[in-house]
Amino acid sequence: MRGGTGHPGRLLGEFRRTALLVPLSTDDDGGLMSGWQGGVRWIYAFTDEEALARFADARGAGAESREWEYLSILGARLVDAVIPTVDGPTGVAVDVADEDGSMLFPPVVGIVPDACAVDAGPDVAEAV
Repeated sequence: MRGGTGHPGRLLGEFRRTALLVPLSTDDDGGLMSGWQGGVRWIYAFTDEEALARFADARGAGAESREWEYLSILGARLVDAVIPTVDGPTGVAVDVADEDGSMLFPPVVGIVPDACAVDAGPDVAEAV
């Protein structure tokens, strides 16, 4: 769903079935590259190498810089297996350097596991 139109279920389904490119962090602690906004950690993910390259360029790390290592992972595995291992609210930011094509998948029920969702009721937290 973009701009209030579309089918959010279809978009989420495509996201879960898509192989995404997730750059590895250059920090000493390693892991996946991410950023913080509004109290949420956003894992950066890209739909292809060109989108990742645009992101690198926007960060001032274009072609003349080093190559970025990345992981190829299904969207479903990213939200179902990786996000539960991260401390704090975590979502996925897809193609963030593309003004008209970027998408955010926030840490809410229906996108991430209920135990990781910021809008899950208290019964979910007790069940974990």
